[in-house]
Amino acid sequence: MTDLSIIPFGGVRENGKNMYAVTVADEIFIFDAGLKYPETDQLGVDVVVPDFEYFIKNSDKIAGVFLTHGHADAIGALPYFLQQVQAPIFGSELTIELAKLAIKEQEALKDYNDYHIINEKTEIDFGKVTVSFFNTTHSIPDSLGIVLGTPYGQVVYTGDFKFDQTSDAGYETDIPRLVEVGRGKVLALLADAAGTGNDLDSVNESKISEYILETFRENKQKRIIVAAVASNIQRIQQVIDATVATKRQLVLSGNDIENVVRTAIRLRKLNLPIPESKLFVNLKNAKNLPISETVILETGRMGEPIKHLNRMANGEDPYIHIGVDDLVFITTTPSTAMESVVAKTRDMLFKRGADVKQISSDLRSSGHASRNDLQMMINLLKPQYFMPVQGEYRVMTSAKAAAEEVHIVEDHIMMAMKGDQFKWQSDHFELQDSFTVGETLIDGSGIGDIGNVVLRDRRILSEDGIFVSVVTIDRKKRQVVSKPKLTSRGFVYVKANRDLMKEASEITVKQIETYLTTTKNFDWNELKNGVREVLSRFLFEQTRRRPMVMPVVMEVNQNRRPMAHKSVQTGAQTRTRQVVKNEKSNSITTKSSKKRGKKTIVKAAE
Repeated sequence: MTDLSIIPFGGVRENGKNMYAVTVADEIFIFDAGLKYPETDQLGVDVVVPDFEYFIKNSDKIAGVFLTHGHADAIGALPYFLQQVQAPIFGSELTIELAKLAIKEQEALKDYNDYHIINEKTEIDFGKVTVSFFNTTHSIPDSLGIVLGTPYGQVVYTGDFKFDQTSDAGYETDIPRLVEVGRGKVLALLADAAGTGNDLDSVNESKISEYILETFRENKQKRIIVAAVASNIQRIQQVIDATVATKRQLVLSGNDIENVVRTAIRLRKLNLPIPESKLFVNLKNAKNLPISETVILETGRMGEPIKHLNRMANGEDPYIHIGVDDLVFITTTPSTAMESVVAKTRDMLFKRGADVKQISSDLRSSGHASRNDLQMMINLLKPQYFMPVQGEYRVMTSAKAAAEEVHIVEDHIMMAMKGDQFKWQSDHFELQDSFTVGETLIDGSGIGDIGNVVLRDRRILSEDGIFVSVVTIDRKKRQVVSKPKLTSRGFVYVKANRDLMKEASEITVKQIETYLTTTKNFDWNELKNGVREVLSRFLFEQTRRRPMVMPVVMEVNQNRRPMAHKSVQTGAQTRTRQVVKNEKSNSITTKSSKKRGKKTIVKAAE
């Protein structure tokens, strides 16, 4: 028995929320910390992130978080993770800068600065473990795969990837490096399976560039509104190129896209064919541009464009009003959960008179590995075990079938669930000591304060509405002081249901009076629960609907002094690190406050 294990905390049997932990000896290496956008039944939820309880309990064992690229499914959970667990963050230059944009929005993390920039030449020595990297092709530059060298062999995590022979500089896959890794002993490959559900390969990005430019040229007299993911740098570059080629100017709609574009320009990850002053126009000044010279790049809040496009179609955007002179060009491929939203949004846009074009209707565009791409990755690395990640179960099943076609035997394919712990047992992986891993719902600034009960209440409110009964009682005299005031929202129209409201009022009074006259030990919860129960039963009998019933009971002639409550805040034990730069050796030494020895990051010559 050895001390190597692999545990997924997200990214399996779901789309997004990538987070995987590989434990070697007494150290935990975390691959990515991503989020996913909520399902349609998660009403009011902004984003969903992994459950961090395991990492909080084992915070002193975390060697670091290693990021593959700068999309939300890889870095989006960092602001919430770092509020509970302090750990060093490793990533490429662009990935780290995009992570900082997300993290700096959290006031509690304003002083966090444990970032380490790495590239494909970096090798990090953690004693028993070395971590190295390789370039991959994705829709954002500086994407990396991760190689974890252990005493038992290598564990490889691809991150999001595909193979594209026409890739531009900064987007190429380092195939010779993959061959080199494959010559060693690869115990396990955690590979992107998101694109394997379709047998067709994605078109090359050069073809997509041509398609976007042709779309711009075909709509010379229209204003073009492009919906794209903010962190899809490759798509943004293609839009910029088409904008310049058709002698238009570009308007950035939203803080997220402005921050991403400014960062990418500063790091020279975006190429501007003309000066910024001639390319970009402020959103407030966009109305002064001729329609035929305007391109609006819209990405929405948190870089997710479809929901904001829906608001624009409803006329809720203060600056952009969609009409007959507009072409709405959707350049993102929506997830399965968003397909119904996209369909409704398209319908609303057509009602406003706009033309709508969706790139996924004409081309198979994806930043993820196709079936052939996955099989090529497996053949290059020759892993003993394979774990498909980054996809729903149907996608993982497709990846499993693809792996079997290239001679990975069935019992060497790990169809994992969140919390499954695969331990290396000298010559094979074995599923042992699995545990339940949930997910954390983020709504506004709240972290984890939205659970199934809250979601159930929101669903009830959205379906059957709310019914409020406000009553004042005199507890000493054991009587109702005034008739109940009833309010309904989303349930029934009060003026058209006077008899219903009158009877509900009488039932409320009767229930309270019965309780007051028959109960010796008064209890507020019992009183309100009794009112809620009889009202719920009555309203269902009359309407066959189940609104949320909220009894509000107040009392008179009572002078109570409120009790003082003290709150105690505790934090999880964290581990601090210092990073000391050695100018002579060009290495970085990481010192741990625990008795864990020194770790040296050896950076290859540029």
